[in-house]
Amino acid sequence: MRQIAVEELRPLCAAHAPQVLLLDVREPWETARAPLEIDGVPTLCIPMREIPQRLAELDRSRLIVCLCHHGVRSLQVVAFLSQRGYESVYNLAGGIDAWSLRVAPQVARY
Repeated sequence: MRQIAVEELRPLCAAHAPQVLLLDVREPWETARAPLEIDGVPTLCIPMREIPQRLAELDRSRLIVCLCHHGVRSLQVVAFLSQRGYESVYNLAGGIDAWSLRVAPQVARY
């Protein structure tokens, strides 16, 4: 599985903003508590359990970075999408928790 470190996310988004999609697979209460926002990059929030029914919302031509709380659920989503032909799918290693600890301390930890 392809993974990206939290420190690499903002530079990746800056370099490829029009092509990047952040796919947040956490539950709605989690995304409300600790959202991930990077200027110019859309975030699509689809809970992991809904991914199979909502595949049509994911543009295969985009670079998709999946994230969750610690990177476990999002890693499973990356595997699922890769098996279905999505070629540019990455897991945010450590998830929003690592993002908060190492990049953006203003993002709430839970």
